[in-house]
Amino acid sequence: MKSKSMWSFGTREVVYGAIGAALYGILSWASNFVPLPAAGNISFRPAIAVMVFFGSAFGPWVGLLTGLLGNTLGDALTGWGLYWNWSVGNGLIGLVAGLAVNLIKNYRSGRDIGIGVGYGILGNAVGLLFASLTEIFVGGIDLNTALVGYFTPAFLGNSVVTIILLPILLVAYAAVAARRGR
Repeated sequence: MKSKSMWSFGTREVVYGAIGAALYGILSWASNFVPLPAAGNISFRPAIAVMVFFGSAFGPWVGLLTGLLGNTLGDALTGWGLYWNWSVGNGLIGLVAGLAVNLIKNYRSGRDIGIGVGYGILGNAVGLLFASLTEIFVGGIDLNTALVGYFTPAFLGNSVVTIILLPILLVAYAAVAARRGR
């Protein structure tokens, strides 16, 4: 399904990144009103699966753009303002998920879906650790609050969403790509 290097950056990556960002931003806005229990200013975001999918299917640059711009859009639509560290953290989630793109050969096989889910969960760990730990300096919170109040509930919620929804998106993408001869 892929012919270029995963590090290629051009019009394709910008277009897919913009589409992913719009989808992620609008879908995250729709669920930003559902707070995670015991979490400080963290909402439940099923849309995280869209960002992880765009990274897994189209590469790390697309995942980065989807997360970075999509989170910024979702927060702006909600009226929360700009939290640069959370936007960068979401970008890192998409970028790390996108590292799986050259390992996934068949978006329907259990092995390849497992790779996508594994990289998605790893991306969540990296991105959410970045965002949560930078809250120590940006928001003036302590390490315990960063790890227990921010990282843990966000990571667990995002991981459950990734495990459940990413396989569905990958299989649907494989079906569409097969029909189009890709």
